[in-house]
Amino acid sequence: MRVVVQRVAWARVKVEDKIVGQIGRGLLLLVGVKRGEAGASLTWLANKVLNLRIFEGEEGRMDRSVLEVGGELLVVPQFTLYGDVQKGRRPSFDAAAPPGEAEPLFRQFVEELKRSGLKVEQGIFQAHMVVELANDGPVTFVLER
Repeated sequence: MRVVVQRVAWARVKVEDKIVGQIGRGLLLLVGVKRGEAGASLTWLANKVLNLRIFEGEEGRMDRSVLEVGGELLVVPQFTLYGDVQKGRRPSFDAAAPPGEAEPLFRQFVEELKRSGLKVEQGIFQAHMVVELANDGPVTFVLER
């Protein structure tokens, strides 16, 4: 699983011009699931996201987690994170898990995050989504396990 973590002032996701998920200060998570992925990495990734110290504390250093600042999470499925553009001009998505394999793992990841007690919103699997955000920093990290 690959997760792009963006620290945001706010973020929202729309499907057919309707907001289906929206947060204030917190993290936007773009989540891709790799073909053949096992669920074992989900707990590790969720804990990593929740405890990453990427929010500024009193001294202006990144030393606080989304848990510590009481932030919110917006989780958006994005199979293109496993797109391969090394050959030719058209991306290959052979490494991305097919929807029937990816969706249960995506949902399980969301459930792991919800156990934190933070507000967790999400996009809609296999929908065409418009994601809007104010990247705070900008601060962006890529996690993979």
